[in-house]
Amino acid sequence: MGTITKALDLLSHFNSERGEIGLASFVRLSGGDKATVRRHLVELEKNGFIDKNPQTRGYHLGPAVLRLASVREKHFPVRTAVMPVVDAMAADLEELVHASLLQGHVMSPVYHADTLRHGLRVIFDEAEMLPLHATSSGLAMMAFGPESVLDRAIAGGLSSYAPNTVIAQSDILHLISRFRTRGYSFSDGYFTKDVISFGMPFFGPGGDAIGTLAVPFPRSRYTADLAARVLVALRDGCRRITQSCGGTVPEALDAMWDRLPDTVTEIDIEGPVS
Repeated sequence: MGTITKALDLLSHFNSERGEIGLASFVRLSGGDKATVRRHLVELEKNGFIDKNPQTRGYHLGPAVLRLASVREKHFPVRTAVMPVVDAMAADLEELVHASLLQGHVMSPVYHADTLRHGLRVIFDEAEMLPLHATSSGLAMMAFGPESVLDRAIAGGLSSYAPNTVIAQSDILHLISRFRTRGYSFSDGYFTKDVISFGMPFFGPGGDAIGTLAVPFPRSRYTADLAARVLVALRDGCRRITQSCGGTVPEALDAMWDRLPDTVTEIDIEGPVS
């Protein structure tokens, strides 16, 4: 891992529960030595990526992050495209809905919405990167994104996150093959125990999948009717986002979406290997 990558990787330790991090915590979280971590923090602060709280001596994200986010959104307004779609889907389904973009070997969440109607619900951290092989978001990208995404994802060792996480290459390839014939992905306890999730891709101007929509919910709430409603909402949402982003859904996938079933039975989500 290069010096620049190591410095920027420190920013990934910020999340919704950890808005300020001190030097000692950065050392513990990153596994680096104190002198090197301090040097990286000084460079990040000098360039505006982090600010130092003079009272606590902890660091929080700096103005450069806001400036770059604003510039990106102006020229590539994905968040603007996904927000109304995700909000509408969450209100209609009364379930958590989230959108993510491909970032290297993971999916990076950009927006989520949850009506908080249910007492039992999926807790979502928008700062947490989503692994490709263990989430419906990542699996949808592997199935419908550039072939290089799948190749990179299965080339290295795959981590297990829950009892049902699929880590064998042959099982991953079997799943991807199934998803490509159905037009959507699913995970059944792959990332979080007892959570089912369905996912679909949306496309950018270049014709490639650039991100995904996903709807996770507790397995105890699964019904064939809910699954069918989720798939229709995902299809319509991905079409809207693709159009807003100036992209086009591939004809073969669009045709599959037109043939989505009225119900999704238990056998459709019964496990990674037939």
